[in-house]
Formats: sequence, C-alpha cells, structure tokens
Amino acid sequence: MAEHTAIRRIAVGADHGGFDLKERIKSHLQQGKFAVEDCGTCGKEPVDYPVFARAVAEAVSAGRADRGIVVDGAGIGSAMVANRFPGVRAALCYDVSSARNSREHNDANVLTLGAGLVGGNLALEIVDVWLASECTAERHLRRVAMIESPPTAVDGPNGHLPPVGEKNLDALSDQDLERIVRRITELAGPPTAVGGSAGGSVSEVCSNTACAFCKVCAETNPELVRQFLEMGADRIVHRPGTGTLPDDMARYIDHTLLKPDATAQQIEDLCAEAAQYKFASVCVNPNWVALAARRLSGSSVKVCSVVGFPLGAHVPEIKALEARRAMREGAREIDMVINVGALKSGDDELVYRDIRGVTEACIDGRAICKVILETSLLEDEEKNRACRLAKRARADFVKTSTGFGSGGATAHDVALMAGAVRGTKIGVKASGGIRNFDQAQEMIQAGATRLGVSAGVKIVKEAKGMTVSDDGSAQKY
Repeated sequence: MAEHTAIRRIAVGADHGGFDLKERIKSHLQQGKFAVEDCGTCGKEPVDYPVFARAVAEAVSAGRADRGIVVDGAGIGSAMVANRFPGVRAALCYDVSSARNSREHNDANVLTLGAGLVGGNLALEIVDVWLASECTAERHLRRVAMIESPPTAVDGPNGHLPPVGEKNLDALSDQDLERIVRRITELAGPPTAVGGSAGGSVSEVCSNTACAFCKVCAETNPELVRQFLEMGADRIVHRPGTGTLPDDMARYIDHTLLKPDATAQQIEDLCAEAAQYKFASVCVNPNWVALAARRLSGSSVKVCSVVGFPLGAHVPEIKALEARRAMREGAREIDMVINVGALKSGDDELVYRDIRGVTEACIDGRAICKVILETSLLEDEEKNRACRLAKRARADFVKTSTGFGSGGATAHDVALMAGAVRGTKIGVKASGGIRNFDQAQEMIQAGATRLGVSAGVKIVKEAKGMTVSDDGSAQKY
C-alpha cells in the first residue's frame, strides 16, 4: 500500500455481515502505517448497522478521524446514516472507478462498502485508490461546496435544486426504467456475508443461498448457478482468473456454423449437438434461422442470427430490417457487425445509429443484441471507442470477431473490451480462432462471458478430461 502523508487517522466500522471484510481492511490499513480507530462490531453476532455507521461518521465529523470506512451487507444503509452528520460526505463504492470518482469529483470522506457486492481483494483495491485520490479541480471543489450549502444557496434556477417530477421521468424509456429496477433489486437484495478471510480464499466467497455478486459462483457454488438458470437466467458474470468452470457451463457457448457452403444437414447436426451439450445458442446465417428454430423448438438452446455479416458495410436501415426478419423467424439473439470503415473514419454518430437501429429492434423483439467489432482491424483506441458506442446504444454484448477477418479473439482484446464495459451489464463474447479447451479458458480468464466457437463439442469433451484428436472438423467460421 502506498503511503498517504496527509491522511493518518482512519475510523472503521461494520455490522455482523461486514465484520470479516472490516477485519481484513483494518489489517491492511495497519500494515500501511495508518492509525485505525475500530468502531466495532467485534464479532458476527447480529447487530444493527446504523450504530456502527453512526460511530464512524461521528469520528469523521468531530475531526478525530481524517477518513472513515463502513462495511455492511450492501453499503447503502450505512451511507444514508453517515450522510446525516455535518461535514460527512459518504459514498457507496463498488469498483475502482467509483472509488476514484467519489474522491476526485465529490471529495468523499467516508467510504461505504457492501460485503455482498465486492470480494476481499477488490475491496482492498477500492480502499487503496480511494485513499490515494484527491479532489483538486476547481470545478469539483466548487460543486462540493454546493453540497455543503443550504438549498437556497445552490446555483440553479431560482437558487434551488431542480425538482424531480413526472417531466424528468418521462424522459426515461421503458428500457431505462427496467435497468434501474434491476440494479436497485440487486443492491437491495438480502445482505450476504462474503468470506473476507485473511487468506482471501475464493472458495470462501460464495457459500450462501443469496447471491453476493462475487462473480465466482460458477466455480465455487455451481448449484446456486443452476438454481438461477432454472429460474430463467440465461447467463452469469464470471470473474477472470478464478479457475476452471464446471462441465455443464457449456451452455455459455454459442455453437457456430457461418461458412458460406453450410448445408441443411450440417445445420441440423449443429442443432442436435447444441441440444445434446446444452450450449447457449446456435449461431447461423439468416437463411438458416427458420430451420434452426424448428429443430430447437422445445429445447433451451436459443437461435442466434448474424446481421450485416461479415463486412458490416450495410446501411443502418437494412441491418435493422434484417434483425427484425430474423426475430420473426425465431432468432432470440442477434450478432451484428459494426460499420468498421465509419469507425475508422471517426464518424461515431453513424456507428452509434447503426448499432442503435439493431438494439431497438432487439428490444422490440425481446432479443439479445451482440455487437461485433472485428478487433483485428482496429487499434486499441478504436476498440475502446466502439465499446463506448455499443454501451451508449444499449447493446447486451460486445464481440471480438466475425471469423472472416485477418485475426480472431485474443486475450488482450477480450481484457480491453471487458475493461471498457466494466460496471455495466454488458457481456463480452470472444469469437474467432478458439479451437480447444485451453484457448477457451484463456478467453474466460481474460474476461469473456460468452464464447463463439465451431469446436464446442471438442472443448466440452476436453473440459471433461477426454482426449480429443484434432481432425480438422473445427471450422474457421
């Protein structure tokens, strides 16, 4: 931990749900030569979080501590309690970006964490960044002063904060409201003690019946994952670098056949394999969607169609029409190719409209939209820009490659894309050149939450420890 000379005294507190994580944070701070005031609790017996949030806030408000850190199940209630005290600016942070933002933009002096939202290692990263960041920009300092001012002193229409009413809500689409409800539901769910042991063992992170959003439950608690799948979930988030997924996680593979000379019999075989191994979907060209939908009727395997494939040079209106037709014929997922030339020309507005036309069609058709970047043709800055545009257009996934370009998925590109969409519900699909289990694992560890492969059967067999000879059946597409 880097030393922060201006900050020496830190008050920490937690309820029973956050006790383990508080103890780990306290030890981490003491190793960094901070003076730590432990405001409790001192065990795992059930207690009331407002008592300990109040104790930390009082220490900061009275000047006994330079900063405060409070941990409970979700972090929300403790922030509410702390913000009632004069001079306290408490912020709930759930990743490194929100921690940095809370300091640089809001000058937060109390950090609240949800033990049910972040694991031990991530929590320590958040603490380090939060302590190292400072609010120095004049515009941010001016706005922080507005936080501390009475409402009548706030710069704005009539000197008051703008009201929140029906006009403001009317600007939100149904999709906006659905996303807000989903996020509130996640944050307000049952508090879960996340295993913040001194060793930080992954196996201790997820062992309860309520989801702690630890992102490793596919490995540590597959039965819980299966319960969510049975209730209707069609994917999970899996944190990079946590080990091997159970065999039945094959359902996160898109079984793909996009070669131009594919026959009806090959499509039928593809569907049979997908149903047998319970893959997430079959990904086929638009002319095979109806056949695939008939063959997979009654199974859990979705049909995915490509749009604007493989060059992405169709005009936006044609891509939207193509997506709508595919959905009418049974597609429940759409993989669309961006206008690569427009992106490289700097015409971001055209790229956005191109993606947005398809995502709107998918919203109407209750389908998932994946955005193919064709990363082998892009510089890193262009990949980041494309991910931001996909996020703005409300896509569900960003995807590396068509399989027709000069290169396929790489761990570097997957990690870059995962970082660009971090903090959202957007997944990352790695596709192109993934022909064995080791390559699949590399992509998952880099941050992929879905794999597009033609060698899905081979990968699943290798995951089960079976030796599979490479007979060349894995196609490029």
